[in-house]
Amino acid sequence: MDPKKPSKDRANATYLESMRTTISMLSGDPYDEETEEPIKSFLIICEGENTEPSYFKSFPVPSKLVKIEGGRHSKNSLVDYAIAQMKKEENQGREVWCVYDFDIKPDEAATQPQDFNSSITKAEANGINVAWSNDAFELWFVLHYQKIEGQQTREQLYPILKKEWQLKSFTKEAKKAQFCKEMYERLGGTKSAAQSLAIRRAKELHDSFKPRTDYSNHSSCTTVYLLVEELNKLLD
Repeated sequence: MDPKKPSKDRANATYLESMRTTISMLSGDPYDEETEEPIKSFLIICEGENTEPSYFKSFPVPSKLVKIEGGRHSKNSLVDYAIAQMKKEENQGREVWCVYDFDIKPDEAATQPQDFNSSITKAEANGINVAWSNDAFELWFVLHYQKIEGQQTREQLYPILKKEWQLKSFTKEAKKAQFCKEMYERLGGTKSAAQSLAIRRAKELHDSFKPRTDYSNHSSCTTVYLLVEELNKLLD
């Protein structure tokens, strides 16, 4: 054995060390696991049964869990459910969002505004985000096509989408499960020009009501764009 020639083990060790140094310089040290930020994960709890869950399930973000919890008697009940879910071990570390709309009901005019307002306040106090809309979630869809000014209830929003999507009946077609599953792509997908416009328009509406907290009077307004922006960050 040549004493001047390094052993095979020593040569391999030197090679591996040089490769590790090169990789570290190019893309960061792959062995330095403690410095890597964990991938953000989400728990999205939707009041609606088809439209909202199908839309958010379509985002190509694997670290999200979309749950449907419709049929609650109040927005506060939905938030209470979200608080309970957040405390479960399997949801530890998840960013929790509730998705619901005001959904004007004349026969509940005496209690609905307070329930809507206090549910948002309760959610924020418990570390839960709310992607709320006033009056309807479909406002977010309409903003992909046009700017909205003043109060627009679903009675005004549905015809706009019916025309854009060339439907014979909005409620009979756009509310169907299969149609809702195609909504994400129908609107252009992530970071499309249409989505960017919707985010900008929604932010302008939202900013126009700040710093007021009488959310039931924020019409038209939606904060769905905030959740969309968070999901988009994982796609960069």
